[in-house]
Amino acid sequence: MTDTRLRHFEALYSASDDPWNVRGAWYEQRKRAILLASLAKPHYRNAFEPGCGNGASSAALAPRCERLLASDGAAAALDAARRDVPPALAGAIRFEQRRLPDDWPDGETFDLIVISELAYYFPLPEATALLARAAAGLAPDGELVMCHYLHDFDDRACSTEALHRAAGDIPGLRRRMVHHDQDFVLETWSAHGGHP
Repeated sequence: MTDTRLRHFEALYSASDDPWNVRGAWYEQRKRAILLASLAKPHYRNAFEPGCGNGASSAALAPRCERLLASDGAAAALDAARRDVPPALAGAIRFEQRRLPDDWPDGETFDLIVISELAYYFPLPEATALLARAAAGLAPDGELVMCHYLHDFDDRACSTEALHRAAGDIPGLRRRMVHHDQDFVLETWSAHGGHP
């Protein structure tokens, strides 16, 4: 992610710990509920949520995970996430500042990776690199979840349709589920060789 774009997100989260009202907006609450209901398993050993923002999704995912790595490029977003995660969940979530796609947590494998409202901030070649890193980081029984807003907006660097097509073209992934409505698309993939 470019320095200019990171500065933009730092400024947004410095001005408000919830710049998109992800905690209160019905769209966001509904999307989180659909995402959680779309997960194939009730529990995951080691999960990764890149682009965690203020941690609203992290707090929703954590009860389903033994360990959850939640990362963001913006330090101000991570400050908000650490402040607002309920104390009972704090031990299950590891927050780290990471500049993706280059700063992927190599050496770790995950049985769940959730890329939500993130990849369209990257130009398509960078987004494709991010998705390839995600596919390579999946455990044999791993699951990749992608969820992205469909409508246009100023910060978008590539289309949701192009992103999800690129994920579907990555060798080693098998599409499990598609939810498509008027505002967002959510898809899940399993690693080849994993259980459905």
